[in-house]
Amino acid sequence: MLICFPCAGGTKGFFDEIEKDLQGIDVIKLEYAGHGERHKEPFCKNFGELGDDLFRNLKEYLVDSNFALFGYSMGSISLVEVLKRIIANGFPKPKQLFLAAHEPQTKSELLGFGDDEQSEWIKQRTIKFGAVPERLLNNEVFWRTYLPIFRADYAIIGKYAFEDLALNDEIPATVFYSETDTPLKNMKQWEKFFPCDYYHFHGSHFFIRERHKEMADIIMRKINYDLR
Repeated sequence: MLICFPCAGGTKGFFDEIEKDLQGIDVIKLEYAGHGERHKEPFCKNFGELGDDLFRNLKEYLVDSNFALFGYSMGSISLVEVLKRIIANGFPKPKQLFLAAHEPQTKSELLGFGDDEQSEWIKQRTIKFGAVPERLLNNEVFWRTYLPIFRADYAIIGKYAFEDLALNDEIPATVFYSETDTPLKNMKQWEKFFPCDYYHFHGSHFFIRERHKEMADIIMRKINYDLR
C-alpha cells in the first residue's frame, strides 16, 4: 500500500497518472481540508492541525504494516508530520518513504500574504513552478477559486521550521529531485532525518507529469523488495 500526500494547491487527483503506472499496488490518495472533495471544510492553519487531521483519516489503514508513504513537494512536509504521529502512537512504521521536489529547508519567504501585491506574487510564483496550465494563466474564475488555496498552503509552508523537526529514523527514503528546481546539495539535507537514495529527473518542479512512469518503476521496485 502506498499512501500519497499532494503538493500545495493540489488535490488527491494529483496522483491519478502515476497511480495507473503502479500496477498491483493499493494507492491511498489523501485530500487536504479545504481542497478538492473537502473544499467546504476550513483550511488547516498550520502543519500541526494538518498532521492531526490526516493521521485521524489514516488510522484505519495503519493496521497493515506493509505500507509506504509518498509526499510530493508540500506533501513531503505532510508526510513527516504524519510519520511523527505514526511513531508516537505506536503504529507500525512504513517500510519506505518517497520524498519529491522539496528540500528540508524552512521557507520563511512564503509568510505574510494579504494585499493585492502579495496576491500577484503568489500567482507569479505558482506560474513559475508550472502549477497552472497555460490556458488558465489569465482566467479570473480559476484564480478566484485557487488563489485562496495556494495562499493557505504557502502560509503554512512558510511557518514550518525544519530546524525544529525532531525526527531521526532508519526508515529508508527515496528522494526524487530536479537539479534546476531542488538541487541535490539541498536535497541531501534529508540525510539528517533518514538514510537516503537519490534519483534525478530533468524538468521543472512538476517533473512527475512527464516522468511518472519512471518514478512508478522505482517505487514498485522499492516496494516489491521491502513489502514482502
